[in-house]
Parts: sequence; structure tokens; C-alpha cells
Amino acid sequence: MLTIQSVSKHYDTRCVVDGISLQLKRGESIGILGPNGSGKTTLLRMISGELTPDQGEIWLEEQNLSKLKPKARARKIAVLAQELLGDAPFTVREMIEMGRYPYLSRFETLSDRDIDVVDQILQQTNLSDRGHTRITELSGGERQRVAIARALVQEPEILLLDEPTTYLDLEAQWSLLDICKHWQKEKGLTLVMVIHDLNVASLFCDRVLFLQNGKCIAEGTPKEVISASLIEEVYGVSTVVIPHPETGSPQILHQPFMNNPRKEHDS
Repeated sequence: MLTIQSVSKHYDTRCVVDGISLQLKRGESIGILGPNGSGKTTLLRMISGELTPDQGEIWLEEQNLSKLKPKARARKIAVLAQELLGDAPFTVREMIEMGRYPYLSRFETLSDRDIDVVDQILQQTNLSDRGHTRITELSGGERQRVAIARALVQEPEILLLDEPTTYLDLEAQWSLLDICKHWQKEKGLTLVMVIHDLNVASLFCDRVLFLQNGKCIAEGTPKEVISASLIEEVYGVSTVVIPHPETGSPQILHQPFMNNPRKEHDS
């Protein structure tokens, strides 16, 4: 589906992504993990085509990603980015309709099929009753659903998500991930997600890729890769890793804080 061949990216003299190689299969989900500054978002931006690698290449099927025109890329790859919604006074439906731009020529209006796709996505994301609501009137969870609806209406083969659950409450997090998982299973959608929550990544992702200082230090299924020793190496914290009682996926428990009472000072 997509092949990443020894890609590197530099900002000034700093190498933020260093020789990463990875193959993405159709219909799988991959989590990109690592501490802040490890190169996760930069790698995702190269996969999206927003950034071009300084070294190496990315191939989408048999085409070099850097050679594809933006609209051709957008028919294959969508990016979930809530911040792109902004505070413009568009309605939910108008914002989602904008996701059909890869299929429209200049000044062309939506076709009957475009409208059908938008209607289906509104229904699947539980936004049908919010179609005429202004974006500025939505909660954070609702805005994130609009963002994913706008991405899915592109009918992509690959969906890229950059920390999609940040700032969302638990119900909104699982609602968003459930929509993604449904599309993965029903449509063969390939999912690539940058995420900090290791427990969610372990439950959600078929494979995980750990980055540290721009390099890949571990890649494989969560059961193969996630361990207390790896977490301590990558994040510098001590944890306990246990299997999930239903799935067997590794789940991380933090060690309790040390019982060091604060010293009382005389006033």
C-alpha cells in the first residue's frame, strides 16, 4: 500500500527523522509512538506529502508520493486535523462538503454522488442532526467528529491521525476511534496514528513503531514490542506491563508515586 524507504528530514543542522523504513499494508492500523521531539509528527507529515524527505523516498503503491499532484494525493490520503476547522462561520455540512474538493474541478458544484457521500458520512458520524449548526457552536468532541467526517468524505485509502484524542473526554475518544475502526474493517482503510496513550495504541493498533531521537528503535505488534524495559528505555519511567484480561494486549500501569511527605516549615 505504502512504502517508506530510508527517509530522513533535517531542520537546519538537526536530524529529526533519521533513516526510517516502513511498509504499510492495506487495511491495517499503525501507531507511531515516542516522546516529544522524537520525530513522530514530522514522519506523519512526510507520509501525507506535506513535507518532502531530504533523503529517501515514499511510494504510494507504484507511484512516488512527491510526484503526485495535491488532488491526486487527497484522493488516496486524508489527514485528520481538527485545527484546520478554525472558527470560520461555516455550518457542519458546509465544512464536511469541503472534503469533496479532490473530486471537483474549479468552479464545479457538488454532484448527486457527492451529496450522497456527504449524507452517508453525516449519518455514520452521528452528525445528521447537526448539519446546519455553526462550527463555532460545537464542543471539542463534536468538532473532532466533524474533522473526521471531513477526512472520510474524501473516501481515502489511508487516514493519518495526529494525536486525535488529545483534549477529548473518554466518551469522545472512544467514539472517534470506533468510527476509525469501523472504516478500517468495512472499507479496508489503512490508519496511521501518532498517539501518546500507550494503552489505547496497544488496544487499537495492529502494529506500533517507537521513535527516539528520530530513529526507529522498535517495530512490531503491541504484544511483540511493548514491555516495561522498552518503556523505561524510551521514556525513562518505571512501569508494570500486564496483559488485558480480554484481549491479552499489553496494558501499562504506572508505579505509585513515592511516599515522600512535604516538609513542614515554620511560619
